[in-house]
Amino acid sequence: KLKNPTYKMVCEGNTGSVEVAQIVFDPSIITYEKLVDILFHVHDPTTLNQQGGDHGTQYRSVIFYHNDEQKAIASEVLKRIDASDLWSNPVVTAIEPIRNYSTAEQYHQNYYNLNKETNGYCNAVIGPKVVKFHLKYKDLIKE
Repeated sequence: KLKNPTYKMVCEGNTGSVEVAQIVFDPSIITYEKLVDILFHVHDPTTLNQQGGDHGTQYRSVIFYHNDEQKAIASEVLKRIDASDLWSNPVVTAIEPIRNYSTAEQYHQNYYNLNKETNGYCNAVIGPKVVKFHLKYKDLIKE
């Protein structure tokens, strides 16, 4: 709805915006399908409008695609994950076209790496996802 909202405005939940990370990747190194698969394994896609203790539409689970191929891949992976026994509840992740993406403020860039030792949110919400990633996808990690 609102073009270039501030973080504070997004947190209020009235902008129509969602807190997301845009992933830039080299498809010769990792595929889009693999990235979507990773998302569904390390992030809980079954809670509507919630991540950790944060509630509201700005925290909903969503994949924003850039083209029809990404849409088809994300939809197929979602169906596969939802049909598996990975999660006990249905997947509620939305798949929508990217619109009006804006980069977060500078203090949110590389946030986890800069704050993981001192920030409770990083430890409680992001840390367990990083651990899941390291356990399941250690072959993808560059030293």
